[in-house]
Amino acid sequence: MREEINIQSRDFWFKVIDMLQQNWALIETEESGVTVYFISDSGGVFDELSFPNSKAAVEALRRNRFGRYAEDPEAGDFMQPPAPPYHCHPHPNGPIYSSGRFWVLS
Repeated sequence: MREEINIQSRDFWFKVIDMLQQNWALIETEESGVTVYFISDSGGVFDELSFPNSKAAVEALRRNRFGRYAEDPEAGDFMQPPAPPYHCHPHPNGPIYSSGRFWVLS
């Protein structure tokens, strides 16, 4: 059984990785700040990063070439965000963004 992850936000961010493949992100407000969950096209949460607030999370997503789905009218023509329920699904290459391998800090 896959561990379900309850994410309330539906304000998707996306980054096109390859032809017909995107990485999705949702910013979720937590008691101690915010968590950005990274989600595959199939709804698997493969990584997460914590930030002190939404502003810092948005700045980091933009710096790492994620775009806000709602701000891109053409995005809906060729891709749709993954639907819940979301579940824990580690990436075969380990933590993609939290490892720092594919994440620009500043």
